[in-house]
Amino acid sequence: MDNWHQRIEQSGKPRYVAIADCIAQDMKDRVLLPGDRLPPQRRLADQIGVDFTTVSRGYTEALKRGLIETHVGRGTFVLPQQDLRAPADERRALANDLTMNAPPEPTDPALLERMRAGLTAVSDDLVHLLRYQNPIGGDIDKEAASIWLSMRGLVPNLDRIAVTPGAHATMLAILTVLAEPGDRILCEDITYAGFKKIAAQLGLRLIGLPMDHEGILPEALEQAIVEHGPKALYLNPTLHNPTTLVVPHSRRLEIAAVINRHQLPLIEDDAYGFVLPDAPPPMATFAPDLTWYIGGLAKCIGAGLRLAYSVAPNARMGFSLENGIRAVSVMASPLSMALTTRWVLDGTADQIRRFIRTETAYRQNLATQLVTEATFEAHPNAFNIWLRLPEGVSCASLMAQMSNHEIGISPESAFRVLHSKDSHARICLGGKMQRHTLEQTLEHLNNQIWRMGQAG
Repeated sequence: MDNWHQRIEQSGKPRYVAIADCIAQDMKDRVLLPGDRLPPQRRLADQIGVDFTTVSRGYTEALKRGLIETHVGRGTFVLPQQDLRAPADERRALANDLTMNAPPEPTDPALLERMRAGLTAVSDDLVHLLRYQNPIGGDIDKEAASIWLSMRGLVPNLDRIAVTPGAHATMLAILTVLAEPGDRILCEDITYAGFKKIAAQLGLRLIGLPMDHEGILPEALEQAIVEHGPKALYLNPTLHNPTTLVVPHSRRLEIAAVINRHQLPLIEDDAYGFVLPDAPPPMATFAPDLTWYIGGLAKCIGAGLRLAYSVAPNARMGFSLENGIRAVSVMASPLSMALTTRWVLDGTADQIRRFIRTETAYRQNLATQLVTEATFEAHPNAFNIWLRLPEGVSCASLMAQMSNHEIGISPESAFRVLHSKDSHARICLGGKMQRHTLEQTLEHLNNQIWRMGQAG
């Protein structure tokens, strides 16, 4: 390990990643052998001239790659080389986008084995799944979608259901059906950043509606409809991204009354609705003839599937959605569709969903315990906290201080319809980060907030 410092500095990678790379290379070169004990973290930190936290993260990264194992009270030991991850998988692991609000990843061996079994079974039909298919899914896929949607109290006819290639592509397709460049679309004043980007790409003008702790204000919605003549309203009413609020049943009724009165189409982004154990009914149940419902699977099963179970207001609009999807991306991936259908029908998808629900509650509890130098809004099942930046702490400086940690931080301006000073930041708690890493990261975040506040 005498040359680790030089190799780490020359790698050009984050130092904790370079430490794991050094372990892997030394194992490949037989410098480290199976069963060898690695130095204690503090001793290695002194040896190679980095801080303790960086070494801790490096060991954690090596642990995730299957390079080492740790035994409390005994130390950290090198595993046999057959457990090494292939280089291509290492590169994919490093390519994760930390800015996305991702769900925690399953770690239970039994659940992972069940997921792999589904993939193996689906691969038996691989050649067929590499062909062009129905743009919005076949009957078996729609039937699986119907089963999944029923958990949210939705029971639409199959001719209104579309299995679509993720929430983003679905939003894009729906907006091309409803609006033209220059048209106005209503949404929350603080809204999903992805929707902002899609609207900008289509040349649509977003009108942000003021909110309170229960969601958009019905009277402001009424006024905006009269004043702007919008083509649609976009809402993310359950575990709103980024504020984590859940619009209560009573406010949903009030909003539905307004859009029903004005016959205004609603795009309901229900990405997180399946995660909550007691979520209010979707807006689609209060205004079914006006609502384009998007039940994205990225947050409740896995973002890499790029699928959503979507529902059009009626069969005719279902046909329009099919045409929109065909124009935007031809079809949803048949391979992803087949795997998801199998997981829904055999119960694997529900097990993943329940894991995510339980794990988010644990992580939110960690945040409550460890982030004490700033206030934040949160929900027990949210993937993030909405942190109020203390006086003297800017989001840009906080992001810079945390750049060497695997945590996604986004400024308020990314979500505001009208740009304003960043008084909040979205702090993501999910993704591939494991519990012990998250605990260390939140402790570091809290310390940085305190130090920056003192300096300011």
